[in-house]
Amino acid sequence: MLPESVQNLIDEFSRLPGIGPKTAARLVFYLLTKPENDLNLLGQAVLNLANNLVLCQSCFNIADSEICSICENEKRNHSLVMVVEEPLDVIALEKSFGFDGIYHVLGGVISPINGVGPENLRIDQLIKRIKKKDISEIILATNPNLEGEATAAYLKNKIKDVNDSITITRIARGLPIGGDLEYADKVTLKRSLEGRREY
Repeated sequence: MLPESVQNLIDEFSRLPGIGPKTAARLVFYLLTKPENDLNLLGQAVLNLANNLVLCQSCFNIADSEICSICENEKRNHSLVMVVEEPLDVIALEKSFGFDGIYHVLGGVISPINGVGPENLRIDQLIKRIKKKDISEIILATNPNLEGEATAAYLKNKIKDVNDSITITRIARGLPIGGDLEYADKVTLKRSLEGRREY
């Protein structure tokens, strides 16, 4: 019943996480009320997202150049590496102002039920970083759920096989079980970092 262009946009919005068909339809009909210039700006912003962003060659966080601003910053402690699941986790942790080291973004967690094994994550790249750089501590900051715990355990064993002198810590349980880093408040994140323990 809807024009094809409207239905196509509703279908595309519906594919986004947390957006159902009704919300997608509301967004599309809202956009129909906006001036053409606003629609062009939105469209250009979406296109620029794909065209202007790259992954940092060091930590695999999103960046607009080959090395992100965090890895480039000489004031940060480059011997302290926090391993996280996704770039959103980096953003959340940076907002806490409780961490002055650098990151390594895995790109997910081990989840056999979803067909994600260690080979699908950036674990080999982490091991290469450990071999090349003088790293004193690895903080495992995967989410405190079943997959995050399994990934942390796997990483601990893998890192110890390569270099058993590196201190491996796990963020403290300031975060709720089943929660995601990206949704935690600043104080909880900061306390999780301060209360980390050897893993």
